[in-house]
Amino acid sequence: MKSLIDKIKQSLAILSAAEKKVGEYIILHSELIPNMTTKELSKKIGVSEASVIRFCKSIGMGSFKSFKLALVKDLTLTEMNLTDFSILQKKDTPYDSFQKVIQVNKLAIESCTDSMDKKELLKAVDAIKDAKKIVFFGVGGSSTAALDAHYKFTRLGYHSITSLDFHYMLTVIPYLTKNDIFVAISTSGKTRDVLELAQFAQKKGAIVIAITNLDKSPLYRTADIRLCTPNVEQDFRIGSIPSRMTQLTVIDTLYMSIFHHVGEKVIKQYQEARSEMEKLRR
Repeated sequence: MKSLIDKIKQSLAILSAAEKKVGEYIILHSELIPNMTTKELSKKIGVSEASVIRFCKSIGMGSFKSFKLALVKDLTLTEMNLTDFSILQKKDTPYDSFQKVIQVNKLAIESCTDSMDKKELLKAVDAIKDAKKIVFFGVGGSSTAALDAHYKFTRLGYHSITSLDFHYMLTVIPYLTKNDIFVAISTSGKTRDVLELAQFAQKKGAIVIAITNLDKSPLYRTADIRLCTPNVEQDFRIGSIPSRMTQLTVIDTLYMSIFHHVGEKVIKQYQEARSEMEKLRR
């Protein structure tokens, strides 16, 4: 099935000069369009609002609103020109980049709905709420999610562990038992350090929860519980931007779910920590 962008490209030859300018801008800056009004778009391109409306009708859309909805639906995150080197071909202003980051992260988070298995999420929450110890591990961009999870679950009163040091983690895992959880975080699911530690933890009887892409990677196949994130970035990236957002969304979901189970038990500790923080601000 032809994408909307492909349809626009094929229609350029039959569009008027003003409509062609609209089409060419949309092809180059498709990520920005869902957040723009006809007035903003026409001003950016240097055409009238009427030209924007005529463009929409020329490619079979009844209105600019209908066009934006179709574009949002049609845009796949893997085609967005934000996380690979094609971004160098564009002369974006800082505000253009700001809008692109918002749109990419927004779509990445929304895509989590389709990748998450409700049953697996429930299994993860049930396992974590009864855990004695939780170990979080990720490398590169995924280490950010591991650190965030460690911080959050420490606040909930769990014995939480994380480290960037692979060798340190090797000394931690032998002490894991069937009452413990190892959370392996890897976008690709192929990172050797993450996979080896996950398999080691499994040998010790710990439950392995993977936060990884939908692809049936080695980590996906190894894990006892799979919390899948959508494929939102090219393999060759300039940085883990939307993928990090999907991982943090999963972490926040686990945190809030567990908080519902243990929240009343830790309110006093939360208040004590808050009180000390306020003292330190003076």
